[in-house]
Amino acid sequence: MAVPDLVAPAIILVEPQMGENIGMAARAMANFGLTELRLVAPRDGWPSEKAVSAAAGAAKIIEGARLYPDARSAVADLHLVLATTARERGQMKRVFSPEEAMDPIRERLAVGQQVGILFGRERTGLENDEVSLADAIVTFPVHPACPSLNLAQAVLLVGYEWFKRETGSALPFGGEPLSPRAPREMLVSFFDYLEGELDGAAFYPPDKRPIMARNMRDMFLRMEMTEQDIRTIRGAVRALAEGRRVRKG
Repeated sequence: MAVPDLVAPAIILVEPQMGENIGMAARAMANFGLTELRLVAPRDGWPSEKAVSAAAGAAKIIEGARLYPDARSAVADLHLVLATTARERGQMKRVFSPEEAMDPIRERLAVGQQVGILFGRERTGLENDEVSLADAIVTFPVHPACPSLNLAQAVLLVGYEWFKRETGSALPFGGEPLSPRAPREMLVSFFDYLEGELDGAAFYPPDKRPIMARNMRDMFLRMEMTEQDIRTIRGAVRALAEGRRVRKG
């Protein structure tokens, strides 16, 4: 599936604690066409070899990451900011699921505005003052016994919903058969051949042959076989029949 370059929201990681988590978040971004990574004061400094190692094919995102001293400066040029959080913050803000958040994101991007999504620290998430910088909250429908996602998981879920909306949920490949459906003439010829071989093997009780033959035809018809299916099964029956004749001889 060819996908054009997409205008996408920026992913903003606030004080990420481990280079490996930054790398895995970058990989999740690359999976779904997100390319702009902003980092707010990474705990272990920057650049990070551990981030590059964990990125697994998303090195360009790591190399292009922009550093900021705090969340305020990281969102200064944005027109729409969404903050991800797993818990209620007591702030009068709209709350979206990742899927619902895609509508306002796409609307702003469509008119040339810049959008960013804030993700908090691995252990404690975003601080309330950082959430207060956002227009709305994005939270995840998770089991209440374990509501916290790791950083890369949260980025991946948001990226998945965005890419799904942008591409119309198009899959990278389909399951179409490589061989066309078998025409009726081919099917009937196969039935005649199979039933002839079964007659030779005394498979049918004489009084039940008509109904058993019809049932077998129905069975094969339910399979909606392709031309290749017919050739394969016919070849298998031929091999069995010829082997039986050789053994008899």
